[in-house]
Amino acid sequence: MSHDIYHRLVQETDEEQAILQRDKKVKKDLYTNHRDFIIQSDKLMEPHTMIMVRKHTRFVDFPKHKHDYIEMNYVFNGKLEQQVGDVPLELQTGELLLLNQFIEHEIKACNREDIIINFIIRPQFFDYIFTYLAADSTEHNIHDFLINSLFEHTQKGQFLYFAVSEVTTIQTLLQKIIIEIMEPNIFSQSSIKLYMGLLMIELIKHSDKMKRLTDTTSQQQVIMASLKYIEENYQHASLYELADKLNQTHYGLSKKIKKVTNKTFKDLLQEKRLTVARELLKSEDIAISAVVEQVGYDNVSHFYRIFKTKYGVTPKQCREQFRQK
Repeated sequence: MSHDIYHRLVQETDEEQAILQRDKKVKKDLYTNHRDFIIQSDKLMEPHTMIMVRKHTRFVDFPKHKHDYIEMNYVFNGKLEQQVGDVPLELQTGELLLLNQFIEHEIKACNREDIIINFIIRPQFFDYIFTYLAADSTEHNIHDFLINSLFEHTQKGQFLYFAVSEVTTIQTLLQKIIIEIMEPNIFSQSSIKLYMGLLMIELIKHSDKMKRLTDTTSQQQVIMASLKYIEENYQHASLYELADKLNQTHYGLSKKIKKVTNKTFKDLLQEKRLTVARELLKSEDIAISAVVEQVGYDNVSHFYRIFKTKYGVTPKQCREQFRQK
């Protein structure tokens, strides 16, 4: 199947043939009506469409530009050389790059064998995706961080670079999305939404594959590692133990966590514990005192107080609500 897709994608588009036959320049008016080079989603997709796939135009340097959408570059074959902000990147086959609409980048001309797939995604599409992810609140700290990295409202350029060429689940999902776009049917849009949701989950699960490139991405990796540590060790998690694991001072790590997430380590740990506790309360086979112990608390009164502050009901009332549902 991968070979079949490559055979179809390697063929020159009309735009590429024009570039090869005439002057090697990007026709700016194909992409934008703005004086500044801000590529407009309406130029590339129908107004009602939330996501589309487009093969990146080869054989020409693509000048510095931004987008009014979220873009994901996926190297289906070959490589992709570009400068993202001030950072030079060379993506290899199977790797992907997520860029928010505020980051500026320029791309070097691709050769014929370099097949780059651009996922063009309207920001509102992620309202659906992350609402879906929020229903599975066990991972919410990590996906909240990813959301903030890509979709914060400060108009700050952000990108995330994932070296996931060896992750079969991610490669399979990406190819399924490409096929749905290339061979559409009446269920394609629904399928794409589901696949993209699964892709975000897989990227969260493989957050250790996010490459360190600059001080900013180094800080992102520290935060991702911290969030993952909390997810996996919430019962006995300690800021001091985490700092040792990450080769950080505990006070320095605490400041980084607060700066990036706007929450303290204690806040994040408490949120995780309460989320798990609420899930455990769905089962009437577990006593509330056992739930308190399982999520890492030894003071039942304290647990009751912070649980009610977060959810507006006591653990006993919460269990009763689940029973009625």
